[in-house]
Amino acid sequence: MFSKEIYTQRRSVLRQKIGSGLILIPGNLESPMNYRDNTYHFRQNSTFLYFFGLDLPGMIGVIDVDNNRDWIYANEVDIEDIIWMGPQKSVTEQAQIVGIEATAPLEKIERTIESAIQNGRRIHFLPPYRAENQEQLGSLLGIKSYKVKQYDSLALIHACIEMRSVKDAFEIAEIEKACAIGYEMHVTAMKMAQPGIVEQQIAGLIEGIALSKGAGTSFPTILTQNGETLHNHNHAFTLEAGRLMLVDAGAESNGHYASDFTRTIPVGGKFSDKQRDIYNIVLAANNQTLALAKPGITYQSIHLQAATVIASGLKELGLMKGDVDEAVANGAHALFLPHGLGHMMGLDVHDMEDYGQVHVGYDDEIRPIDQFGTAYLRMGRRLQPGFVVTNEPGIYFIPALIEKWEKEKINANFINFGKVKEYLGFGGIRLEDDLLVTETGARILGNRIPINPEEVEAVVVGGRLQ
Repeated sequence: MFSKEIYTQRRSVLRQKIGSGLILIPGNLESPMNYRDNTYHFRQNSTFLYFFGLDLPGMIGVIDVDNNRDWIYANEVDIEDIIWMGPQKSVTEQAQIVGIEATAPLEKIERTIESAIQNGRRIHFLPPYRAENQEQLGSLLGIKSYKVKQYDSLALIHACIEMRSVKDAFEIAEIEKACAIGYEMHVTAMKMAQPGIVEQQIAGLIEGIALSKGAGTSFPTILTQNGETLHNHNHAFTLEAGRLMLVDAGAESNGHYASDFTRTIPVGGKFSDKQRDIYNIVLAANNQTLALAKPGITYQSIHLQAATVIASGLKELGLMKGDVDEAVANGAHALFLPHGLGHMMGLDVHDMEDYGQVHVGYDDEIRPIDQFGTAYLRMGRRLQPGFVVTNEPGIYFIPALIEKWEKEKINANFINFGKVKEYLGFGGIRLEDDLLVTETGARILGNRIPINPEEVEAVVVGGRLQ
């Protein structure tokens, strides 16, 4: 949690941007795992954390723009809560920590909303992403729950994105903490990448690191020697010598800021010549992104530059052919890179995407490109100082996709399918860093996890039991 002055200032800025009305920001509720009293680990709504800072369930924050006053609506704990949870600060004491003096029981918010509606005041709220929040908003606003998202406030969405996109020094410090945990997770995974180890053993250990050093993982860990499946959460396989293990994992700091890294590791500690060739192309694309990223440049253009690096490298290996720029313009690279270069990161690993991904990653100037592969680019707009984005190019050999393109002659002028089929069973390589856009360029957040092939091999070999 930051100082109360930070939260007070954030609410003041938001109030000025919205101008009038009532801003309604519900926190999250407890979510049952398999029965009501056995809940998942509580994760607060990130917007509530950003403006109200309190990491407790069952709270609703209200910013009364017209009357220049902020409220926390929540119920006090009772004796039963104290028996199970121990003594707790009162709602008033909690609210004062984040600079709020006005509090009321949850039931009182109904009258607040009714009064605002009767007086013709606009009630601003964000699109809910949990069913219980959607039901709660529908009940408070007198809207059928399935229609709630039709009434969310675009003005509030844009104001929150504008504020949260640029990270201040305190937020960067929290992200750096998450990056430090992520570094330890990935180096541990490298050391464990030995033949005979079950993927689950590694996944479990690195997730334990995230829990022991912070608030846990920032998303479900991807750890697999079948890296051609982009989001492979199956950890059931035993590592085999000569295969590649892809690890996409990140941590959440205790302040709930995220990290998100990917490394691809040779099981046993030695890249084959074929693996090293592909790996170095992906590394070149990653390094090119770092060199190009700076204020005023669109991330969409950088994505296309990374795609050009990949297409050029694959052409040198004989997997692609023809004019490289024309190949990228036609989307031929997407056979190997069927996803975008990166996304925003902050309080969420895909920061603010609950507001609507297209609002976060694009604007009136920069719109998504409706083309296979590039259409999945989540962040395309112009970079600004303070933006935090992921940089995650990759090359994958997906048998079903290769078969489909060859059968349908998709981009046949740019793909040497005979050569490509020699790579069936290869898997996939992705290399991901987290970048902070500075006034003059960009820098990697945290200590860079070993990424040069020789470095990675050395870590794996050093992790062998002697």
